[in-house]
Amino acid sequence: VATASLAVVSGQAKGEHYAATKGALVPMIKALAVEYARHGITAHTLLPGWVETGMTEQTFAWEKFANNVMPRIPMRRWGVPEDFAAIACYIMSSASNWHTGDTFLIDGGYANF
Repeated sequence: VATASLAVVSGQAKGEHYAATKGALVPMIKALAVEYARHGITAHTLLPGWVETGMTEQTFAWEKFANNVMPRIPMRRWGVPEDFAAIACYIMSSASNWHTGDTFLIDGGYANF
């Protein structure tokens, strides 16, 4: 399981370097999924949206940023790491044995706005 970013599907000013590096993970994981499927190994990519972590703490505290981004999140809250628990459990479990190479966007609906 690779963790990329919402930046893969949504542009962000001054974020081209971040988007490019995270974006490279998606085709790499798809290639790994094809390569290792015959061995029963699956591979997926998670694309988290705006999640409260140490990396985003200062950004979320910036009022102008929060006032601009929060209205674009239909679920009206920042994500938390626990929001990824169920999907991570699924893709790491036998329930997903015939599921590989997928990209999961978990962003509270931000990319749909």
